[in-house]
Amino acid sequence: MASYDGVFTALGLRDWCDGGGSSGGPMSMADLLAKTQGGAAQSGGAWWDLPLPSLNNLHEACGAIWQTRDLTLGLERGFLSARDALRVVLDPMTQPLSWMLRETIWLMTATPWFIMLPVLLLLTWLVSRSASVVLLVAASLGLLAFVDHYTEAMQTLAIIFVCAFICVLFGVPIGIAMSRSDTLQRIVTPILDMLQTLPAFVYLIPLIFLFSVTEPKLYGIAIILYAIVPVIRLTDLGIRLVDRDVIEAADAFGMSRWQKLFGVQIPLALPNIMAGINQTIMMSLAMVVIASLVSAPGLGVLVLRGIRNLELGVGLIAGFGIVLLAIVLDRVTKSALNRIDASKSRH
Repeated sequence: MASYDGVFTALGLRDWCDGGGSSGGPMSMADLLAKTQGGAAQSGGAWWDLPLPSLNNLHEACGAIWQTRDLTLGLERGFLSARDALRVVLDPMTQPLSWMLRETIWLMTATPWFIMLPVLLLLTWLVSRSASVVLLVAASLGLLAFVDHYTEAMQTLAIIFVCAFICVLFGVPIGIAMSRSDTLQRIVTPILDMLQTLPAFVYLIPLIFLFSVTEPKLYGIAIILYAIVPVIRLTDLGIRLVDRDVIEAADAFGMSRWQKLFGVQIPLALPNIMAGINQTIMMSLAMVVIASLVSAPGLGVLVLRGIRNLELGVGLIAGFGIVLLAIVLDRVTKSALNRIDASKSRH
């Protein structure tokens, strides 16, 4: 097979390559086979047999070039060397998240069901003002309680409430700041693109090394990072879509920037913001099952149990429970959005 020996020789890098090849480490199986077969097999061959110029293939021709395993080991060692410093900074900042998750889960599971369920139905009525939505919530929670999944459902709802609240608490101001600064939007948009496209499991990899598995903030941070993107994007979009004529009218009345923001822009952008909150809640719920891999309680644990132990019924019922919660949360937030649209049309 053709190789890149001639390329490095033609560039005058042969001495550098030969000097960097002796690392003193154990020889890999590929290197051992190449050595026993001789170099003639690598130097010959047609040009269409030229291998892809990857790190491993270039390393065979020039020992001074890193292999892929050297790159991954370098990244791992760099992260582990900075881990202690990151913990010193991140642990105090994220500890309130652990407290919020732990106390909210305790509150929703320790409160008697005959108190907790009416409270949830009352909150549903206050948000939606729809009897049909309240009946849907009552039927869904009643069904989950009937199949002995009440505690797991409350744990899942507690995680969603806390993580969605923090997403809104930080996401809406970030979206507002992006809408008021094109420079900030250009900086933040690539970060949001990365957060939105990373596979869900990837969020857990650095967090497992930074935090203890027993800490609720481990799965809380993963859920927040995964779910915060929609509320930021749609807040930014909603404020930018406010009619310029309305802004000019507000300027004509002598409104300040803050008066325009809270009196004109945010009320008009509220439908888009609520749509972002709806998507954030749905993405939080989608992450709950994956977060169960790192000790997140709730229905995701039952789904994981069904996968691990091949208990088909357990996994299907728990999955159906997650679907019910998703439908309930979606209907409640959409009812709130419809109320906002209706109030805007009346005015």
